[in-house]
Amino acid sequence: MTAISPSGCDQEILNCRQCPRLAGFLQTVKNRYPDYHARPVISFGDPTPKLLIVGLAPGMHGANRTGRPFTGDYAGILLYRTLHRFGFATHSESVSQDDGLRLIGCRITNAVKCLPPENKPVLQEIKQCNRYLSMEINRFAQNGGVSVLALGTVAHQAVLMSLQLKAKDYAFAHGAAHCLPVGNGLRLYDSYHCSRYNTQTKRLTTEMFERVFAQIGEDINL
Repeated sequence: MTAISPSGCDQEILNCRQCPRLAGFLQTVKNRYPDYHARPVISFGDPTPKLLIVGLAPGMHGANRTGRPFTGDYAGILLYRTLHRFGFATHSESVSQDDGLRLIGCRITNAVKCLPPENKPVLQEIKQCNRYLSMEINRFAQNGGVSVLALGTVAHQAVLMSLQLKAKDYAFAHGAAHCLPVGNGLRLYDSYHCSRYNTQTKRLTTEMFERVFAQIGEDINL
């Protein structure tokens, strides 16, 4: 089977202005920080991954600044360090788009592609952006992907929405693994988001996060 390239909808995502609140906010941010990316952020990583990681949305001074998911802010520290430890990344730190980092068998995206005010997208924005996530996950499954990791409840629910599955049938819980009726048995893993708040309050520890990746690694035969 010919692999389906992720670049097919990238330009459409970059040009998307379908959510007036988000488009207006991005323009305000761009006026304040002219050097920032301040556009929708496309996915990053291996074009035919076994693992797809879904976050919430770009961070103000992270992906919204650099143009790459979880890059340049606190939330990416634990994520990329863990990806490197488990063989999914060539380096343990993600600083900028030209830092030479590559992901191996892994790709990262977000439920919402644009920076939302106060990092809180509204339901209509999540629904509007969900068609992009649906395209990404369906392509992922068609290309032989086996594991999706949702970072937080919003990402978890967005994944289910993209597959037209009911959230009540797959409750979010850190460390949970759900078998989904997609592809050859897609598995959805849950983790608390690796945000500064969660890691500093110890709601999510390094050990907790690594246990999730260890389980994923077993399933995709790392």
